[in-house]
Amino acid sequence: MEYIVSARKYRPMTFDTVVGQAALTTTLKNAVKSGKLAHAYLFCGPRGVGKTTCARIFAKAINCQNPTADGEACNACESCQSFNEQRSLNIFELDAASNNSVEHIKTLMEQTRIPPQLGRYKVFIIDEVHMLSTAAFNAFLKTLEEPPAHVIFILATTEKHKILPTILSRCQIYDFERMTIRNTVDHLKHVAEQEGFTYEDQALAVIAEKADGGMRDALSIFDQAASFCQGNITYEKVIEDLNVLDIENYFQIIDLANQNKVSEIMVLLNKIINKGFDGGLLIQGLAKHVRNVLMAKDSETLPLLEVSDQQRERYQAQAKTCETRFLYQALKLMNQCDINYRQSSNKRLLVELTLIEIAQITQPDDEGASAGRRPRRLKSLFKNLIRQAQPKAADPQVSAAKPVESPKTSTSGNTSPSGNTSSTSSTSSPSSHAAPTVKLGGIGFSWKNLRQQQSKPAKINTIPSAVSVTIEQDTDATFTQDDLELQWLSMCNRMPQEFSGIATRMKNMNPVIKEFPAIEVIVNNALIKQEMEDFKGRIIKTLQNALHNNAITLEITIVEQEGPVKIPTRREQFEMMSKENPAVEKLRQAFDLELA
Repeated sequence: MEYIVSARKYRPMTFDTVVGQAALTTTLKNAVKSGKLAHAYLFCGPRGVGKTTCARIFAKAINCQNPTADGEACNACESCQSFNEQRSLNIFELDAASNNSVEHIKTLMEQTRIPPQLGRYKVFIIDEVHMLSTAAFNAFLKTLEEPPAHVIFILATTEKHKILPTILSRCQIYDFERMTIRNTVDHLKHVAEQEGFTYEDQALAVIAEKADGGMRDALSIFDQAASFCQGNITYEKVIEDLNVLDIENYFQIIDLANQNKVSEIMVLLNKIINKGFDGGLLIQGLAKHVRNVLMAKDSETLPLLEVSDQQRERYQAQAKTCETRFLYQALKLMNQCDINYRQSSNKRLLVELTLIEIAQITQPDDEGASAGRRPRRLKSLFKNLIRQAQPKAADPQVSAAKPVESPKTSTSGNTSPSGNTSSTSSTSSPSSHAAPTVKLGGIGFSWKNLRQQQSKPAKINTIPSAVSVTIEQDTDATFTQDDLELQWLSMCNRMPQEFSGIATRMKNMNPVIKEFPAIEVIVNNALIKQEMEDFKGRIIKTLQNALHNNAITLEITIVEQEGPVKIPTRREQFEMMSKENPAVEKLRQAFDLELA
């Protein structure tokens, strides 16, 4: 006996046997029963969900001479028998993928003029209609809008967005849904019972999940698994045949992460990768698993789990041991890993770091640095560092952080044995430096702020932002040419994005101290000078603050061009280099090199 694959052998022959499209099949049966038929239908949806099958069943029911009371074909009249034996002259199928030219459509239009020999309608089923060319669509428009009374068109496609809007407006559109895992498993059980196979529900659930909503794909995978399992479809054999990662690994990883067992997760990850599984697929599967655990925490979201009853119980059991915050953070980390996976040059390291961070979500905050976690509480640490860094009271440059009650009073200060000054005073003078005020209450630190500070250009004579310090700067300080160039480059690096063009040109300029503290900058043309003049005041203010001199002025001068400058060619550049350094020519001769 000739072997027939399950996708063809168990193809539905009636509307009632169509799986997962109850609303659509009911609408089509009511149309047949009432006789209210449109002249054009469009069936669209993903692959393997029953579009072409429903089109054939609908076409047979339309021409049935004795339809049943609920709109099904009788399968006994001459029209139904001729269709079942594939000799019907009233139902035509056209594959638009290979017949997509204007000539094919014109041939089809000529066939519409001939009335049916048996039955009431001629039905034309055009599969993959989105493959028609634009010219073919335009040739099809008029006939589709006003076909003969005995003609009905049924179009099927997987990509509705590729069809012209003028075609869509002339059809009744039916959107087919993906198969749910529950519907797919039920149908696979029916097929397995018909074939006499033994099965495990969990094994069929793996097949249904692998099919991704397509019944034809599910039946094809079912045949493959049945051949490998020799009629006994078990979970272990199915995941081995389909190379699917065992869901037990996901449960184990989450349990270990919830217990902060990083080393055991690394060992398990190594075993998974050694079996040939990709790290990116592991992260995707683990993210889906965590999402299912999150859905299992609430009875209202529990129906969203498209898994078997046995797996649903396991998800509920694990959900009781996991905090909601842990699941949210884990999903966020895995989503970020999935985004960065393709661009990463060391993919395994990225997966390992992600799993380590997941395993440390529930770790207590008060553990030491040896726990392998990022520190969270650094405020007390920085307080101690500030206290140690504070100078003694004998230093004439800096006084204590405690403010002086009256700058005009003069009292003697006593120093305690610990070195802390009980009261201090000094006579203010123009040459004396103001005392810094350390605001310990304003200390704030986080890893986000640290990264922001590291990304900013370094500043000279500034205090780190982890400590808030107020110091009155000098307004007439002296500076050198090196200080000027450094602050000029730092200013260019900090300029806003809208000034990125002029900032790049300013980096190549060389500001010089003309007559202290006057600064001169030479530019190439008047256009650049005009651009700098627009925000010259901001430049001067920035330099005054950076160099602590409010008397700084800026003069922008245009250089006088002596004439066009000739740019030497590569050969001329090489000859100039050879004259300056004869070793270059010796190197060329030693290696027998030629200038490209």
